[in-house]
Amino acid sequence: MSMSKTGQVVWHDLFTSDTDRAMAFYKCVAGWSYVIEHSTDFAWGGGAKDFILALSGDEAGAGILPAPRGVAEGWLAYVEVPDVDAALAQAELHGGSIVRHPFEVPGVGRNAVIRDPLGALVGVSLSRHSFPVPRRQFGPEVYLSDTGAFPGIFYREVLGWQAAEPRTLGQGGLATSGPSGRLTAVLQQPDWGTGAQAIWVPSIRIAALEEAQSAAEANGACILNRGSVENGAAHSVILRDPGGALAMLSDMPASPSR
Repeated sequence: MSMSKTGQVVWHDLFTSDTDRAMAFYKCVAGWSYVIEHSTDFAWGGGAKDFILALSGDEAGAGILPAPRGVAEGWLAYVEVPDVDAALAQAELHGGSIVRHPFEVPGVGRNAVIRDPLGALVGVSLSRHSFPVPRRQFGPEVYLSDTGAFPGIFYREVLGWQAAEPRTLGQGGLATSGPSGRLTAVLQQPDWGTGAQAIWVPSIRIAALEEAQSAAEANGACILNRGSVENGAAHSVILRDPGGALAMLSDMPASPSR
């Protein structure tokens, strides 16, 4: 585990009932390509199964997999921590709960899944590889909270996140940064029903918002919210993909502060 990764989102998994549909959708909307890897001991359900890696260019930052029994369809982000067990202990101490106890992903690392005090799921991970944080594929994570609340103490103690100076990203004034000072997440209070009190949503980087939004709607997505506007042009939208997963599309460029 590289200390430079600590507190940063290092991976995303999309759990879905239709992997082919999800692959086609994100290929069309975000330009992703895919590599199929075979696992002899699949981390979600065990046994020998294929695992779909989603790439933006030559950067792999996400997996697409069938939703196991008891796992809701949607995106799950994993945040790097120096000690998975210590993170779980802090999660329980500060009002969270353990959804999945630590498990090994061969060649990847040690992971676990927790639920924060408002009900949002997040993964924690201790990497056992040297791959960098995927910045081309994803931007800062988005926290959707129906009440506008954010359990800041929980994320400070579990992930080492701190309040950051507000950014003009269209998600409201709250932002967080990891130990490195890099922006990790922003908060938005939606004016539409999310189906949950709070939920984490990935910010998927795309080249041009208008084209990506048109492609998304043509392929079965529902646009829920239009985000930041600069010089009269929108730079992000939140959508519900054809499988029901929430995601943000953003054409805001990556930068050292993001």
